[in-house]
Amino acid sequence: MNKQFNIIIAGGKTGGHLFPGIAIAQALNRILDQNLDRPSQNTEILFVGTNAPFETKTLEKYGYAHKSIFSKPIKGGNIITKVFSISIILVSLIQSMIIMKSFKPDFVLGVGGFSSFAVVLAAWVLRIPTAIQEQNAIPGLTNRLLSRFAKTIFTSFKETKGLAHNPKVKYVGNPVRKTDSVESEANLNLNYFYPNKFTILVTGGSQGARSINTAFMDALELMGNTGRFNIIHQTGINDESAIREKYSGLKIKATAKAFFHNMPQLQDMADLVITRAGAGTISELCIKSRPAILVPFPHAADDHQTFNAKALEDQGAAVMIKDNELTGQILKQTMEDLIGNKERLNHMAEMLNHLAMPNADEKIATRILKTKDIKA
Repeated sequence: MNKQFNIIIAGGKTGGHLFPGIAIAQALNRILDQNLDRPSQNTEILFVGTNAPFETKTLEKYGYAHKSIFSKPIKGGNIITKVFSISIILVSLIQSMIIMKSFKPDFVLGVGGFSSFAVVLAAWVLRIPTAIQEQNAIPGLTNRLLSRFAKTIFTSFKETKGLAHNPKVKYVGNPVRKTDSVESEANLNLNYFYPNKFTILVTGGSQGARSINTAFMDALELMGNTGRFNIIHQTGINDESAIREKYSGLKIKATAKAFFHNMPQLQDMADLVITRAGAGTISELCIKSRPAILVPFPHAADDHQTFNAKALEDQGAAVMIKDNELTGQILKQTMEDLIGNKERLNHMAEMLNHLAMPNADEKIATRILKTKDIKA
């Protein structure tokens, strides 16, 4: 009988960290299900992160076990905040050790977010094989610290700042979820959706984006003949009611929800995406060859989203509008320029396809499984 193989995936809280972890977990299950010598029943995957509702509810929908630890951003400042930060790390490290003792992982993968720090560090102390996965071209503080301890560093960008010449780096791309049955097309509840119409997908990420929401609604108010569009709008929880009321007031038929759990399927349906420029979003757009108007989140660490968006814009694969320059008028003009130029949209899709790295999830999963000489 094959020995049980236990894997911890640590980190989360936001979709940018959580969804790559889910993609890797899905890839592990697929590979194992194809391998008769090592069925997935002999492998257990546990996510360890925060108790944030988005994280816990999402993992519940995907059917993955989850444990939370106490974690907060590591801050400098005066002696009091430094002592507080150190105490938080010690508490989360002890919690992680307890989880390790109970779950007995054979491998620990950190996918970013403050909660991954103590878990990967605890695994390193206990001599459990570890790796981290960095989504962005400019690593966050957690992964910059963990890069000293992790045995392997999976990167999404070939030139990742501070890691480009690190021998532990494996450049594989960013894992993205495959279209699945968490929400089938039948129960997506897309209001007034007509396949022959031009489909616009608007999203500010898992938390929503008020600047995008406001500018898009202002743009629609300035545009004529909005009935030619299918509109799918992920508003974020804070703006859902207001945006729905705005659509009603403008007499525009659209599907507006705080959050869609099957974003990959919605991207498949879109002709144009208006979105932030997180690494996960960029990877999904490339793999699906979906033209986009990118509005980088202005407060992202080291302004990495602007770097991501500019990389695509320089290749002719997307259009970037800076958040502080985003208005209804500018967005309207940009949308109309693209919608009226099918040749440009096709060129953008072609360039995105050239930039795609679609098998990052399976590359990481295969390497994890080889840790125990498992055939993948």
